Amino acid sequence: MATITPYETRAGRRYRVRYRKPDGKQTDKRGFTTKRDAQMFLNSVEVDKSQGTYIDPTAGRTRVRDLWPIYEAGVHGLKPTTLYSKEIAWRLRVQPAFGEREVSSIRPSEVMTWVSGMIGEGSSRETIAAATTVLRGIFDIAVADRLVPASPMGAVRLPKKRRKRKVYLTHQDVKRLAEASKYPEFVYTLAYCGLRWGEAAGLKVGDVDVKRRRLHLRDNVTEVGGKSWQEGTLKNHEARSVAIPPFLMTMYRPMLLRPEGDRMFVTETGNVMLNSRSTKSWKSQNKSEGWFTRAKKAAGLEITPHDLRHTAASLSVSSGANVKVVQRMLGHKSAGMTLDTYAELWDDDLDTVATSLDRARSEAI
Repeated sequence: MATITPYETRAGRRYRVRYRKPDGKQTDKRGFTTKRDAQMFLNSVEVDKSQGTYIDPTAGRTRVRDLWPIYEAGVHGLKPTTLYSKEIAWRLRVQPAFGEREVSSIRPSEVMTWVSGMIGEGSSRETIAAATTVLRGIFDIAVADRLVPASPMGAVRLPKKRRKRKVYLTHQDVKRLAEASKYPEFVYTLAYCGLRWGEAAGLKVGDVDVKRRRLHLRDNVTEVGGKSWQEGTLKNHEARSVAIPPFLMTMYRPMLLRPEGDRMFVTETGNVMLNSRSTKSWKSQNKSEGWFTRAKKAAGLEITPHDLRHTAASLSVSSGANVKVVQRMLGHKSAGMTLDTYAELWDDDLDTVATSLDRARSEAI
């Protein structure tokens, strides 16, 4: 049974509330200056217990670092690159700021100040998003386990995502780039089949359907932390098939003489065509720049590898492909996503519609 008892301190009389927690264990809270305050607290405890919303005041003493292993185990099934980014976000951003703090001590204003600090120091939106996602996930666990009544992450707002300028190459541009590179077949595959780098790197000889001129995409190669690579599923976990232009099929024929289990594209030393080892240095100007950087400079182009995927979309639309065809080629979840990403490619359709409407009106009147 709950009780309220007075006790004397140097500062005067205070009141202590004794009550039982939902698990039957007895606890107390002291320091109330009036019996009325003590009674109000006890009433709120009883209401919370009856509604199943009681939070043990001592539970909030759990430190953020103690919840990280639980969060990490919960996201274990994600792709290796995603897991790596979360581990980096924890180690470099979340742990230094909040790792030693008790979960109940962290206020929304502190989290907002932390995010503002990352923005101020020039951190990318992706970096900030990764860090806040980890901290949000940890507090989701804290709320679910009734360590705290609510998460302090509700007021957090990320900086707006800036749309990067897309570069669309012409057929002539792609030809110059391919001819200037060590791996022209790889360049043409990205630019005419719309594959992501990891999708192309994951292709095996057996994935080429010669009769139907199709690439069957099943695997994806991703680099983890610049130290190792892993083969996994495609981005949306759904295999897809992509048509191969006849000219590219001709270029593939010598490669198809190898065993079906061999990779289609490998480096000069026979290694997997990893993005960073081949192209990461396109962001730098050092002497060890990758083959893609050297090729684009020789071709006089200012592009990134992903711009070849944009180019595939552009060349397909200009050749008459509709949005559903482009969606299937790129592996987007929906045609809406394709339109949102490449809406400008269909601008000419507005003129076509207007002309068609004008013709239909003239014929009808």
